[in-house]
This record gives sequence, C-alpha cells and structure tokens, in this order.
Amino acid sequence: MNNERPLILVSNDDGYKAKGINELMHLLTEFGDVVVVAPHTGRSGKGCAITSELPVKVWKVSEEPHLQVFACTGTPCDCVKIAFDSILERRPSLVVGGINHGDNSAVNAHYSGTMGVVIEGCMKEVPSVAFSLCSHDADADFSHTLPVIRKIVGEVMSRSLPIGSCLNVNFPDTKSYAGIKVCRQANGCWGNEWEGCKDPKGNQWYWLTGSFECKDNDKDCDRVALDNNYVTITPTRIDFTDYSLLEDMKNWNL
Repeated sequence: MNNERPLILVSNDDGYKAKGINELMHLLTEFGDVVVVAPHTGRSGKGCAITSELPVKVWKVSEEPHLQVFACTGTPCDCVKIAFDSILERRPSLVVGGINHGDNSAVNAHYSGTMGVVIEGCMKEVPSVAFSLCSHDADADFSHTLPVIRKIVGEVMSRSLPIGSCLNVNFPDTKSYAGIKVCRQANGCWGNEWEGCKDPKGNQWYWLTGSFECKDNDKDCDRVALDNNYVTITPTRIDFTDYSLLEDMKNWNL
C-alpha cells in the first residue's frame, strides 16, 4: 500500500465473493489503495446490526497491488468497525458499500446492510457512499453501473461530503439510463411479509417474504425515478431528529 494514494475502505452485505463487490473493488483501485473487509457469507437485511455476544473472526483472503481483501464472520457494520480499529493502517478517505445485489431505495435503506456500511463510515466522519443495483441475480450485469460509479466517486473525492451525511445510490436494472437524478427517499412499506407453514410435527414456522407498496407518485422520489430508468442519488443523514416536530413539541404541556 502506498501512503501517497488515497485509502478506500469497501464492504457489503452479500459477502466478499459476490460479483458486485468484486466489480467495485477493482474499479476503485483507479482512485487509491483499496482495503475490502466484508462478510464471509451473505448478511443481507442486517442494517446497522452489530455482534455483541460472540467473537468475530477476520482473515486475509487475497492481496495484489493496491488491493487487500479480508473476510469477516460478523455483520457489515462489524466489518467497518473492525477495519477502523484493527486493520487499516491509516484513516481512509472514503468508505464505499456495494455494489449490492438488490435495490435499497425507499424504506429499504433502513434494513440494508449495505447502507449499514456507509452509515457506520458516516458516523466516523468519513465520506461514505452506497451503490445498489435493482437485481438480485448472483450473475447480474454491473457493467453499465461502472461509468456512473466512477463519476460519483470522483465527485465525492474532489468535493467531499458534509459530516453526518452519506449517499444512497441505486441503479435500475437496465442497459441504458434516462439520466442521474438527485432525489428524496420514497414513502412506502412492506406488506404480506410472512408466509406460514407447519413442519411434520405440527410446529408453526414462518418464512420472510412480502411485497413492497410504494405510496409515492412524485417523480422526484427514488422509487418512482428508478421505475423511469433514472440512476437515483439520495443524500441521507444519520441524524434522525425531526426538527419540525421538535419545534412543535416546545409548545406541548410537558
């Protein structure tokens, strides 16, 4: 690793063997030295979960010029924490999550381990960006995302991001894009989330399933923009405070 080059930390929630993160890590070596610390297997839907009751194992998988890859038995958030604490030799210039197999638009951002990566990076006051493709195919075609990723990473590295803010970038699963749209998070929710079944002993079990209902038709929200073949960039804050309600509650009789 070269101390004169920027250092970039990469993780995901699909595991270090996933096609998306491998496409991403090699692209990012154009911008600096890359260290990957990613789950050893899929950890989708873990959000910002951390491991608190079990030890976590980390090992080096591979190394080549400008790129080191480590696997971790923990969650995506664990991976970032361990990287900062015990693996990185210096503070990174950028934290990147992805490329995720599956979109993280709308409220999916709250569940996403890929977003967990960049939220943790953001909490450590490092510019952080998540990339996701609207395809769960293990062999998805990421080639059309790469020029856009290159453009966004270049902008973030030259301009930086405000402390407390990160970017959630989603790509429609299409070979060409209508454009790039900076937009807000769509309003929506999941329904029919569990499918029940009984085992041979009569015990009740449930499989997570469900369907997403978008409650927005605003062209400036991420889910609608994705449906219209736009790449969406949603600036996201880690401060959950509702400042409008905060002001209103000052008038409550508390």
